Amino acid sequence: MVQANQSSVWIVDDDESIRWVLAQALKQAGLNIRQFSDADDALEMFNREQPTAIVTDIRMAGSSGLDLLESVHKVRPDLPVVVMTAYSDLDTTVNSFQRGAREYLAKPFDIDEAVSLVQRVLTESNGISPTIPSNNPQATQMIGKSTAMQDLFRAIGRLSNSDLNVLITGESGTGKELVARALYENSIRRDQVFIAINAAAIPADLLESELFGHEKGAFTGANQRRVGRFEQANRGTLFLDEIGDMPHELQSRLLRVMSENKFYRVGGTSEVTVDVRIIAATNQDLEALVKQNKFRTDLYHRLNVVRIALTPIRSRREDVPELLEHFLKQSAAQLNTKQKLLSDDVTHYLESYGWPGNVREIENFCRSVTAMVPAQTVLLNDLPQVFGRFEPIDEMPLNPETVLQGAIKQVLNQSSEIKEGELREFVERAMLRTVLEYTDGSKQKAAEILGWGRNTIARKSKEL
Repeated sequence: MVQANQSSVWIVDDDESIRWVLAQALKQAGLNIRQFSDADDALEMFNREQPTAIVTDIRMAGSSGLDLLESVHKVRPDLPVVVMTAYSDLDTTVNSFQRGAREYLAKPFDIDEAVSLVQRVLTESNGISPTIPSNNPQATQMIGKSTAMQDLFRAIGRLSNSDLNVLITGESGTGKELVARALYENSIRRDQVFIAINAAAIPADLLESELFGHEKGAFTGANQRRVGRFEQANRGTLFLDEIGDMPHELQSRLLRVMSENKFYRVGGTSEVTVDVRIIAATNQDLEALVKQNKFRTDLYHRLNVVRIALTPIRSRREDVPELLEHFLKQSAAQLNTKQKLLSDDVTHYLESYGWPGNVREIENFCRSVTAMVPAQTVLLNDLPQVFGRFEPIDEMPLNPETVLQGAIKQVLNQSSEIKEGELREFVERAMLRTVLEYTDGSKQKAAEILGWGRNTIARKSKEL
């Protein structure tokens, strides 16, 4: 078998334009490139010659990129493979990493980012990445095409081959338990038990027994031995939600279990040994609690092996329509009714709404709409009656794009024959006048905002 030179990268994609653009960029970076339009041709060549790295699409005619990845990984587990796809979701991402992918690139991608990623995997390709057989576990459904969600999917995929403790942080309603379950369902412990406990929901005097169990007679009312959550989660995963609310006196006991894998039941004299993976979550600032001596520094560092910070909905608004569609469909199925439709005005408003309750608030909204709105299509006037937290209709913020669309429609309706260029001039005139007013007549600032040169600003000011 002939070994390719050190800078050989194969691009496998049935989209010729993607292959060409990526190939040109990688060639400019000094790499030798070979292109394939399908995975079968690449695999046939792989049996005779091997590259230094492979960049492959997932969905192609014939064998998929994941089939190619799996075949390559059996022969060369050290060979870095970057998978790319426009259909980026949690299942696909995790499956890619479990089959041996080194990195994951969501389409459309920034070409500089793609080149940087390929260069990085080439630099890091000395070691062999561990992998586990994929049995296609039923992953917890997570939705989103935003950059933040793609980063989250990658993190879960990378952690599927490890057994590290994870700390999940984020605002209430961002889906911390959903992420914890996704980590578990795609982990090497997925065939074992998953136990979840909310530290804030259990009174402090009962939490110790809940976690570690107790012996008969350990306290008033302890009529029999109780096995705690740690014992129940042995060889599996324990999810400690709202860890920031754990009483300080219990934090030392948790620290000992995490460091020694041993503890005593309340009132017990026999040491119990367990093997538990810890996933913790909080909506509090643990670093601030540490500084206030409300959270142990050593426990914080035990928990914070890998940090996953969840992004609130207001920072990834592009995911709102997909989440609405998902929960409206889910609510209709639960209530055995026809799925509600949202008018364009409602959709625009919901995209601009802040969603302080995050994903949980979107889910509750969809349930309320499905149950309370009599018509199939939800209109703006329906919102206050189904969800009182929404602003009154007359105070609703207008979506700028909707306003602009309305103005353009008005121009089109006013004249049956729009001459070439008139509509563009209308838009540019309004845009230029508004920006100049905003900058107090400063052509330099206006040029920076509009991305035009100062000469262009001066010329258009005269023309328009």
